[in-house]
Amino acid sequence: MNTRERFLEVMQHFNADVPTLKWEFGYWGKTINNWYKQGLPKINPAAIPDKYTTVSSSIYTKAWTCNNKYVAEGEYPDGYAIMAGGLYWPTQGFALDQDVRDYFGMDQTQQLVDLNLFFYPMFDIEVIEEDDDHLKYRDLDGVVRVYLKKSATMPSGWEWPIKDRQSWQQLKEERINFNNIRERLPENWDNLVVEYRNRDYPLGLGGYPLGFFGTLAHLIGYENLFYMYYDDPELVHGILDTFTNLWIAVFSEVVAEVEIDHLQIWEDISFGKGPMVSDSIIKEFMLPYYKRLIEFVKTKGVNLIFVDTDGYCMSIIPLFVEAGVTGMFPFEAACGMDIVKVRKDFPQLALMGGIPKSEICLGRKRIDEILKPVREVLKSGGFIPFGDHFIPPEVDWEGFKYYRNRLNDIIDGKC
Repeated sequence: MNTRERFLEVMQHFNADVPTLKWEFGYWGKTINNWYKQGLPKINPAAIPDKYTTVSSSIYTKAWTCNNKYVAEGEYPDGYAIMAGGLYWPTQGFALDQDVRDYFGMDQTQQLVDLNLFFYPMFDIEVIEEDDDHLKYRDLDGVVRVYLKKSATMPSGWEWPIKDRQSWQQLKEERINFNNIRERLPENWDNLVVEYRNRDYPLGLGGYPLGFFGTLAHLIGYENLFYMYYDDPELVHGILDTFTNLWIAVFSEVVAEVEIDHLQIWEDISFGKGPMVSDSIIKEFMLPYYKRLIEFVKTKGVNLIFVDTDGYCMSIIPLFVEAGVTGMFPFEAACGMDIVKVRKDFPQLALMGGIPKSEICLGRKRIDEILKPVREVLKSGGFIPFGDHFIPPEVDWEGFKYYRNRLNDIIDGKC
């Protein structure tokens, strides 16, 4: 079986007799910088993309590619990320790993169709302020962001394009037009259709920052959104209704020509202790739109629906399941997520992630311990194990090698 066939057998059919995928969620830039110095062969280092295509794939690219005296030549910004299969690609201006994958014989990544799912035309990149230590700029989605060059972590929102009814109405009139939907497809769409029809990797729709909480938080700001739920619920519904209709319209063009394997919805609705909003907010402002979009893609043969949320999300899994979600990730163990309990309580929910990334640095004995739940959950299928977020820089190359080789052996049935 190729990668796509195994993905579908494992995640859709829960076939435990088929070896699961060998993926990681990804690696922080500083982690990869360290590993090259510690022994990872530097053969095909992942290039930072510098082309702007869509919000989903090119957001933050201006920050990653700006002049930064704190980043040595040939190295990545510390807070940059390199994709490794478990998190789809392309996304957020991040690079796609080859060297770690090839070293361990891991599987090629899942991919997304690179669609314009937000504003078209996109906003022009506008530098507002810049010096040696920070960059303040307007990004492709209209959000003004601040990037701190020394720490080089994800740029922080400073000002958001949706502030009230008037700003939303202007955005709709200027940048959401249902008469030019095909212009939101990739420029080389005809060539991609040929590739996609003959592919051997999983292909999805959606991804960061498409979500029914995530998109709003992204374009309104978290605190502003929390107030808006109560101060102007009609506006919130209007925004969600418009985006849901837009996404269905764009996806309709894709599925008319290409068979799609999964839908990716990004929420990051939870933090270390639980969800950021109440069940009642989820039921009122998310579930109706989830159901509409999921019902649409399922009529087009897309049966795998994943939600990406960090943090402790146990209490809201039933709500996602009710909406039609079939899988979730990355199940952060550090926040209390237990993949054995999740599988027991939700036996039909496909899982990805679940291995406490920050504990890989604690030595071989601890690595063997954190891999025990992996063995148990793999027995029932529907599971792709990997670190529960980007592998942090405290995990050195020797420790990661032991962990990844052990995990590969478990997948291959060698131990």
